[in-house]
Amino acid sequence: MTAKKTTTKKTTKKATPRKASAKKTATATTKKMSGLDAAAKVLAEAGEPMNAKAICEAALAKGYWATKGATPWATLYSAMIREIAAKGADARFRKTARGMFEITK
Repeated sequence: MTAKKTTTKKTTKKATPRKASAKKTATATTKKMSGLDAAAKVLAEAGEPMNAKAICEAALAKGYWATKGATPWATLYSAMIREIAAKGADARFRKTARGMFEITK
């Protein structure tokens, strides 16, 4: 008979203490506005149809929305079109002409 050799693996890794979680500051607790929310706010303030680039420029200038993308107006245009397609009559936006959007009332 052969005797089985049993080995136990011992861990040499030491337990590291957890880092203390950072305290939330007033700026961290304020929620950033999404691009669609910013677009809805800009269109409501304007009261007239605007194209996606003008909406995007107004939202960025007023500080409603911040992005690092190269073409934020294209992203905004696509998001507004997707919302119109998904929600239909319940969407916040309505397409008035080619490239022009207005807020639904």
